[in-house]
Amino acid sequence: MILFKELTKKIRKYFMVLEIKDLKVKSGEKEILKGMNLKINSGETHALLGPNASGKSTLVQVLAGNPRYEIAGGSILFNGLDITKLPTEERINLGLAIAWQNPPTIKGVKLSKLLDKISKKKIEPEELGANPGVLDRSVNLNFSGGEKKISELLQVISLNPKLVIFDEIDSGLDINKLEKVSKIIKKELIDKNVSVLVITHSGEILNFLKPEIINVLVDGKIICEENNYKRVLKTIKKYGYEKCRECELHADGP
Repeated sequence: MILFKELTKKIRKYFMVLEIKDLKVKSGEKEILKGMNLKINSGETHALLGPNASGKSTLVQVLAGNPRYEIAGGSILFNGLDITKLPTEERINLGLAIAWQNPPTIKGVKLSKLLDKISKKKIEPEELGANPGVLDRSVNLNFSGGEKKISELLQVISLNPKLVIFDEIDSGLDINKLEKVSKIIKKELIDKNVSVLVITHSGEILNFLKPEIINVLVDGKIICEENNYKRVLKTIKKYGYEKCRECELHADGP
């Protein structure tokens, strides 16, 4: 079984699910992403960290296809297909799913109806340890922070995606709820070889998910890509993101 898992891991390296190449993005006159590059292979779990205003939220919006952001250069490939100009619904149909940090409230639309509309894979709230009564309530209306996270998880899992992007899913969760959410992500997505990108500010969730690769985004660029997430977290906690900047400058030196 161990040998099979190792072989699967090696094979999947040849199948890239997401490739962001030299991506430049503007909002108005301000350039936010400044030549960003990122590759995620099939079945890989990645983490993306960065300080406030580094471009993390912009990246999520651009991957979702938000037209408010202008792509000034570069491209986004999903399973080899250029989706840079595709509308949101086509990206979703291809297998891209996003769980938002602050998902919208949809008054008058029951969560059960939404799931029936989008579902490509049937999953019940009980499977995620949630009260089934949540299905009979308007989407995110008067939901607790934990219920919103479960709602988002139900939606992305129901889409049967190839890649899920979690936008600060750890925000507002105590350690017990964080562990619960992490177990769901691992069981329903990671263990089933769905590619995952976890965007986080604190990094605490990574101790549960144990990503294979951690990326650091500073000032609109990925300046660090490491396979030892603990070392990166320890460095940032002790020295801040400027230490990552020093590492980048050293790498670019003569």
